[in-house]
Parts: sequence; C-alpha cells; structure tokens
Amino acid sequence: MRPSLTRLLPIALLLLLGGCMSRGIPQTSGNGEQPAARAVLQKSAEAHGLTAFRQIDDLSVSYAGEWYGLVAKIQPTLIDADFRQGSQERIIFKGGPLIAQHHLGPQGSKQVIRRASDVRVFYNDVPASDKEVLAAAALVADGYRMFLTGPFYFLDGNLSLEVGDDESVEGRLCTTLIAVRRPGHGLSAEDRYLLFIDRENHLLRRVRFTMEGLESTQGAIAEVDFFDHQEIAGVTWPTRFYERLRKPIPSLPVHDWRLIGLDVNRGLNEADISGANFSSQAAEPARPIK
Repeated sequence: MRPSLTRLLPIALLLLLGGCMSRGIPQTSGNGEQPAARAVLQKSAEAHGLTAFRQIDDLSVSYAGEWYGLVAKIQPTLIDADFRQGSQERIIFKGGPLIAQHHLGPQGSKQVIRRASDVRVFYNDVPASDKEVLAAAALVADGYRMFLTGPFYFLDGNLSLEVGDDESVEGRLCTTLIAVRRPGHGLSAEDRYLLFIDRENHLLRRVRFTMEGLESTQGAIAEVDFFDHQEIAGVTWPTRFYERLRKPIPSLPVHDWRLIGLDVNRGLNEADISGANFSSQAAEPARPIK
C-alpha cells in the first residue's frame, strides 16, 4: 500500500508549512444550489458557448506539456511521467460521457478508457490490473474533462452550489462558487470545488479541487488556472493550463500543459475508442490549433 501524500513529507516540513494552508475550499451549507450561484454558473457557461457546446457529440483533442520534478517523485503513479508527456484524447458525450486517452512517453504508450462506472488501462497494449493505477487513471481522465469543459462540467450533478467571497486571479476580480459533487471525479465518493469566474467576461479562470478518489491524494487540494482562450466551433476553450498544489505544500508547481489540437463531431462511436487502441478514424490526430 502506497503511503499518503502527507506521510511522504518530513514532519518538520509540514509543521513549517502548516500556517500557509488556509487557502483551501470553504465549507458549504449543503442545501442544494443557491439561485444566485446557479445564475453565475449559467452566465459563465453561456460566455463559453453553451449553445454550441450542446451540439457537440464527440470531441477530439491533443495535449503537450511538462511535469515539474518534485511532484513526479511524490506521486509517481498519478503523474506517470514515463508515459504521460503528450496525449490524444477522445470524448463521446452522447450516451456517456465515454473518455479515451492515448498517452505517449519515453517508456511507450498508455491507453485509458473511462466510463462513469468503469476504467481500463493498457500499457503498451498490455492490460493493467493494479487498483492504484486504475484509480489514478480515472482521476486523471475525469479531471481533464473538467479542465477542458469548464463550467459545462458543473451544470449537472452538484450536491450544493453556493457563492463564496470574491478573489483575484492574475489581477482579474472573480466571483467564486463553492461546489460539492457526489460522486466526485475519479473514483471518489465526494469532492469539493472552488470555481473562480471572471466578473467582467464571465470566463472560468481557475478551479480548485480536492482529490479524494486516490488513497495517496486524500486530503490534498490542487488548482488549475486557464489561459489563452480561443473560440473554436463556437466554444471558447482554454488552450493553456497550469496546475499547482495548494495542500499540503502551498503553490508547489505540478504541470504546465497546452491544448495543441481540437476538432469536433467526427462521428465517433463507442467501438472507435473503447479498445486497447483507437480505430483508424479515432487515431487521426486532432486538428492543430493555429
């Protein structure tokens, strides 16, 4: 059994950092969605192109990025840097979502197939059965869908949604929304989220989240910032993402990655993306972003 993230750190270091951990996720009353919070979320979804998003049946994307060294040592199974240096990902929304990720790294390929109730992983075409590997893959697959689809991800499935205190992200004043979802992302029974929505243009600038779906990350909090938005197929997408840890090590850099390709509605079906490899139609790289 892998020790928790907190236990991997020297006790003295945790004591030193303990006073810096206050910027987490506020508690909620847990009484459903506040109308004011729902209105802020709806306006953000519309600013991102909700009408066009609802016309997307399948989505093909590609990513490239860099991992920061310390977190790869702390969480090697989650980061899986030997296989996750770049990826082609496919999402079928109709009847799903069904997510498939084809990762590449110095040790070869990693294929992840994620449904709401199931996750499968193949390393170089060989199926994996390790429970920690499967839980980490589910957390990553759901997380990347959340990061890419932003406010659309939170339109359904919230146990509670409330307005929090205003905060700034990169000098832009944001309304915050506190969300609780059950289940959470990955194999979590419940996760909590803090959404930072730009008060001027209503774009989602940051999401802060718990990671309860993996034993070694329980109690940790991370956040992802969104930059360089582009309108593609009528939807305003972030094209650069920056992840940092908030707890137990505040502001520890985790991952800096870019959306380098995206196209919609290839007509993909479940058979195209549910095996150890993509079909020829699914395997074609996503159209590069200019």
